[in-house]
Formats: sequence, structure tokens, C-alpha cells
Amino acid sequence: MTALRVSGSPMTIAEIADRLEVHPNTARFHLESLLRSRHVEQVDGTVVGPGRPPLVFRARRGMDPAGPRSYRLLAGILAGQLGAEPGAGARARDAGRAWGAELIEQPASSERFTDVHAIARLVDLLDDLGFAPEQQASSADGRVALRHCPFLELVESGAQLVCSLHLGLMQGAMDVLGAPVTVERLEPFVEPDLCVAHLATTPGRLDGPEDVSADTGASEQ
Repeated sequence: MTALRVSGSPMTIAEIADRLEVHPNTARFHLESLLRSRHVEQVDGTVVGPGRPPLVFRARRGMDPAGPRSYRLLAGILAGQLGAEPGAGARARDAGRAWGAELIEQPASSERFTDVHAIARLVDLLDDLGFAPEQQASSADGRVALRHCPFLELVESGAQLVCSLHLGLMQGAMDVLGAPVTVERLEPFVEPDLCVAHLATTPGRLDGPEDVSADTGASEQ
């Protein structure tokens, strides 16, 4: 990679191998890996005689696609800033509803879900997202236990935002399924390793139960 980056022009496999003092097969092996990771690109070589042009390579210009990332820092900045604004919980819930509606598999036009089937689909979605859900007893029990928070590092400084987002996500998913059940509220950290989503039956789709449990301190600012 360094040899190509400092080179003033594209290089053939033989030239790379010579520069690095390795066998051409070794150079070719590493080039294939660099091509897959988009660090290097193949370009047209100069034709100097009959036959096909030689394979030549150069370092790909641009930011390193495999470079370090700081998504946690970005999330913390956004959560801290947005969470301090008036109405942050409501906006986070709305964003979560849109997110949940996108993530849940859309039912066929002729498909109708019972509450049991819809809750099972919700549990599958939450499992895919890393919530480690446990449906407690039967659908009549009206609760889904969540044993993990995928945004755990952000909860301490942004519980209102994070918990409202999660509540909206579950509500949005249930809206799409159209079953006579929704997630009425989310009760965070009833135990150190447990949050509880409380379900409620409804004769139709809801416009949305209102808030995360008051136990979170997540009331609107």
C-alpha cells in the first residue's frame, strides 16, 4: 500500500514485487486483499506492443474506508444536544416510529395479524436489533422483557431521548402490522438488567400511547 501511495505513477505487479523484494505471487495476494478493501484500484496500463495491456495498480485516492470511526462519540454529542431541546422526547418517539415502520417486514395486503402473531413478530425484530427480548408468559400477560439496551452507553446522559426512541420504534412496528395490540409504555431498568415494554390491546391502530414511564425521569422538557 505504501509503495503505491508514494509512487508517482501506477505500478505493475512485477514492479511492486521488485520494490518490496517479494515474489510476484506474494504481491498479487496482497493486492487482491487491498482491492477488496478498496485501498487500491486497477487502472488501464500503457500498451507497449502486441497483446493485452499490463495490469497496473495505484493507491485509491480519498479517505481510508477502513479507517477508525467514532460513532459512539457522534451519538453522544447528538443525544446530549438534542435531548436538551424542548419536546425532544416526542420528536425521538416520532423518529422511532418511522424507524420501526421501516424495519418491520411489511405484511401482505391480504395478511391479518392476531395479537399473538404480531407480538411474536415484534419480539423477532427486537432480537435482531440486540434487545435480547423475552416475551413473558402469554400475550395476555401484556409485557415483553428487554434484557439488553443497544444504546446503553447513551442512557446515562440521554435516557429521555433513547427510551423514547425505543418506545416509538416498537409502536411504529406494531402500527405497520395492524394488529389490535400496541406498546403502551416502556418502563426502563425496573431491574439492573431489565426494561419492560407494556402492551395494550386496542380496537384499531393507535395514534400512539404517549410517554415513557415516569420512572425514567423522561418527561418532556
